[in-house]
Amino acid sequence: MHLDGSSDSAFSSVLDVFSQLLEDPEQRGASLCVQVAGETVLDVWGGVIDRHGEQLWQRDTLVNIFSSGKPVAAVVLLQMVAEGRLQLDTPLQEYWPELAQQGQQHITLRHVLSHQAGLPAILEPLAAEALYDWSQMLAALENTPPWWTPGQAHGYAPMTYGWLVGELIQRIDGCDPRTAIAKRIAEPLQLALYLGVSEQQLAQVGDVMRMKGAVVDTAAMRLMQTIGSNPQSMSAKAFANPTSMMTSTNKPEWRLMQQPAANMHATARGLAGFYTGLLQGQLLDEELLNAMLTEHSAGADLTLLTDTRFGLGCMLEQADQLPASYALGPHSFGHPGAGGTLGCADPEREVSVAFVTNSLGASVLMDPRAQKINAALKKCL
Repeated sequence: MHLDGSSDSAFSSVLDVFSQLLEDPEQRGASLCVQVAGETVLDVWGGVIDRHGEQLWQRDTLVNIFSSGKPVAAVVLLQMVAEGRLQLDTPLQEYWPELAQQGQQHITLRHVLSHQAGLPAILEPLAAEALYDWSQMLAALENTPPWWTPGQAHGYAPMTYGWLVGELIQRIDGCDPRTAIAKRIAEPLQLALYLGVSEQQLAQVGDVMRMKGAVVDTAAMRLMQTIGSNPQSMSAKAFANPTSMMTSTNKPEWRLMQQPAANMHATARGLAGFYTGLLQGQLLDEELLNAMLTEHSAGADLTLLTDTRFGLGCMLEQADQLPASYALGPHSFGHPGAGGTLGCADPEREVSVAFVTNSLGASVLMDPRAQKINAALKKCL
């Protein structure tokens, strides 16, 4: 099995876990980066990136990290809060007058970032190609009345989060979300973190494939059954309206578009570096980082049909719920991405971790592969 990169001998047990993962015949490729107090102690990659198994994973291979990109867009908005250009509790209607449907006028940025806005899904059925039409998706979102009273419950917004935060960035920063992320986060910290790749980068992107026989946990089973049996349900519409949300990840148009909820592309190094930047105060001041890491919503998630716990734009540790645990420490935070990617940090141990893979598992929250890596890491710290 192809394996490359560098690792500190003190973390050899973590490297062993990663190497074992790559030996699974269903595991095509992955990369892992661990940084402790700003120092990179593990930066490794291995396997293949294409569906035919011919191209080896390289140092600069990019993979779609799906929802693991959500905290990056949140930080851009929190930086604007720090600049006084945006308020957490001002109705979004002030910045975005079209967000004025019955009940929408009470939605705030705090609601959006903690999945309490009541807009996790678009109501009207949309054609597959609508996914790539920003203005059409905004209009459909603007015409969706909240599914619950904003602030009264929470339900994860897998895709609508991207149009909500992306449009706010555009209206307030005056540039598209790709540019804002590049100039505010990726370029200053020199991170391989891209909201949609350029035409030139397409050749660096790994194909994403489902793993056959991946173990499905009860939360994933429940969600898949609901989506399959009730296409009109909020959960089904959140993940599959338009249907192209579920089927487009290897298409060039998906890789090139800007969808801050789901189509960030990165290396493990780029994603780990984002968390190190947060822990070291390079992206947010202490007050806003604390706000980001404060519990805003917890318990029954109306979209995912399992318990979730959110700060602002990030998922917080749930130690008592194994499928939702980072397996690192009680104050861990970050975000999983569909199929297995995980970016997270433990502020107490000053550690940032990113696991990026092109072989999709079946978990709704944390992937057992990433949890195994973190469990081994915890013993080394």
